[in-house]
Amino acid sequence: MQLTEKHKEYWQKNLRITGVLLAIWFVVTFVMGWYARELNEITFIGPLGFYMSAQGSLIIYVLIIWYYARTMNNMDQEYGVHEGEDD
Repeated sequence: MQLTEKHKEYWQKNLRITGVLLAIWFVVTFVMGWYARELNEITFIGPLGFYMSAQGSLIIYVLIIWYYARTMNNMDQEYGVHEGEDD
C-alpha cells in the first residue's frame, strides 16, 4: 500500500504528539524521582517530592492519557480515519 501525503502528515503529527507526551512522562517518572530530595525542600501541602511521587504523578498520567485520546479522536475526525457510526 502506497502512503499518500495525507497519511504521512497524519503519522508525523501522531509521532510528534506521542514524542512530546513521552518526554513529559519521562520527566514526571524519572527526573522528578531523581531530584526528590531537592524537591522535598519546597513545601506545598507537605514536601513537594513526596507529594509528586504519591499523587501528583498519577494526576499527570491521567491528564496525559486524556489529552492523547482527545487529540487523536480529533485528528481521526480531521483525516477521516475515525471509527464508529458513519454520519
